[in-house]
Amino acid sequence: MQMMERKQWWEGERFFRQEELIFRDCDVLGRVRPAALVVMMGSIGGYDYDARGLTYETLYALRQVFLISRMSFRLHSYPTAGEVITLSSWENGVRGAHMQRNYEFFRRDGSLFLSGKSDWILVDPVDRKILRPSAFTAKPLGPALADVDCPDCRKILPPREKLTEAAVRKVRFTDLDHNGHLYSGRYPDIVWDELPEDLQRGTLRDFQINYSKEATLGEKLTLLACREGQTYEMEGLCGPERCFTCRCEFV
Repeated sequence: MQMMERKQWWEGERFFRQEELIFRDCDVLGRVRPAALVVMMGSIGGYDYDARGLTYETLYALRQVFLISRMSFRLHSYPTAGEVITLSSWENGVRGAHMQRNYEFFRRDGSLFLSGKSDWILVDPVDRKILRPSAFTAKPLGPALADVDCPDCRKILPPREKLTEAAVRKVRFTDLDHNGHLYSGRYPDIVWDELPEDLQRGTLRDFQINYSKEATLGEKLTLLACREGQTYEMEGLCGPERCFTCRCEFV
């Protein structure tokens, strides 16, 4: 079977890249999984920087790497396995300690199927200290360009009085990424494994997640969750500390 040659290009400061959805990107209904979308949103900024010659190794040598802090997307439709989709992303300015990036993903017929936003922090990978965006020296950060049809990234705080324990999950070796912690793209799968079945097979509208603390090999995530109608919220704790929170809204 011949693999698709990935095409990528810029239009101004907006970066585009084509991807083909394969079976592992999709759920039992054949629809793209939210985890796969989070992976694509997290990866396209890296592809953008790689194409500019700013690889992870280059940024590591500068002791300036990006870590995802918050992510939000709105799903307008579900592409399926075998579709060639077009991802687009651009830097969208700075807010406080966060560098922002926006996204629009398109199906093969040209229709928009995802609008998204993310907040990133700059970190020294050697001593793990958070740096101000002004400390980034590899290139000028892009200004705010265009808004998208998606809720802003914000702090997600599920109501503590309504949370009940859903599961306890140990961080395994295959959960880890090159930064040595639980990969950001794994979190939506962790959430979906604990959803009620009607929501697992339901139609997602909005997804938001906050990454608060690294989870590393051997740590146990205590997953607390609550549901109100078509809204499901989860908080993951590592010991007493919050590791992540998320909010899923279904049609």
